[in-house]
Amino acid sequence: MRFGSPAESGLPAVPPGVRPGAQRRPSPGACATGFVDRHLHVLFPLPALCLVLGLIVYPLVYTLLLSFRSYDLALRRYSLVGISHYLTALTNERFWDAAGRTFYFTALSVAGSIVLGMVMALILDRDFRGARWARTAFLLPMVATPVATSLVWMMMFNPTLGVLNYFLGLVGLPPSLWVADPRLAIPSIVLVDVWHFAPFAMLVLLAGLRSLPLEPFESAMIDGASRWQIFWRITLPLLQPVLVVVLMFRTIDALKVFDLIWVITAGGPGFGSETLYVYAYNQAFKYLDIGYGSAVIVVFTLIVAGASVVWIRARERSWA
Repeated sequence: MRFGSPAESGLPAVPPGVRPGAQRRPSPGACATGFVDRHLHVLFPLPALCLVLGLIVYPLVYTLLLSFRSYDLALRRYSLVGISHYLTALTNERFWDAAGRTFYFTALSVAGSIVLGMVMALILDRDFRGARWARTAFLLPMVATPVATSLVWMMMFNPTLGVLNYFLGLVGLPPSLWVADPRLAIPSIVLVDVWHFAPFAMLVLLAGLRSLPLEPFESAMIDGASRWQIFWRITLPLLQPVLVVVLMFRTIDALKVFDLIWVITAGGPGFGSETLYVYAYNQAFKYLDIGYGSAVIVVFTLIVAGASVVWIRARERSWA
């Protein structure tokens, strides 16, 4: 029987010098391409994973190691002390005072920014002449540099030359010491923080208001409900998932505020505005107790992580 050529018989042509039946090896380029195609789910997130490990995980692990050591910077040596730094922090009255001021500042700042942000969002949710300009004006504090605005507020808080006492005098009120008074230092800084971050709450809440369905509001108006009843019985329940998100972000931001406090008061007068973040900074870089300052930061990180977990679970329940 006579066979035709490979093309006539439908079989692939065999290259010259290659025995029929011999398997052809893939080229290195084809092997690399195949490897990339098979592992795209790993290779694509790999750069981001390396960045996270370098910028977040490594500093956390290194800070944790520092907290178990006591450093002598003059002799450039250290000794292992175990958990003694943590025991010192938990029995230190100044540590607990700083923790109390941290929670006090957080509660005032979060409540103030949420309330003010809600008021601004309700105002801007209506259509009126100049609404776009009003939105832009309300967002200006959020885009300002915190350190620069802190310097401006520090001059405004000056008991002698500050403009705030001038305004108090115009309405017949006595002048205030503001941040120079240990009792008013935290509330004064809260005023700055609320002024700076209330636009963020306003922006998120305004987006939530614009996404609410109109049918419940129309039904309530037909039934004769007042504006307060509509807000309390319809708007707030529907806006609960958005409120939880704003509360979560604002709580985390308020817990770790450092720049405003450091620029305006540096933790003073005395220790009147010293939060945990400022306390850890003073211990590590002012008193050069690197190990103890690292232990305070680790405790502070656990507090922030715990608050984050609580709000994340609250958000999941609100969306359920």
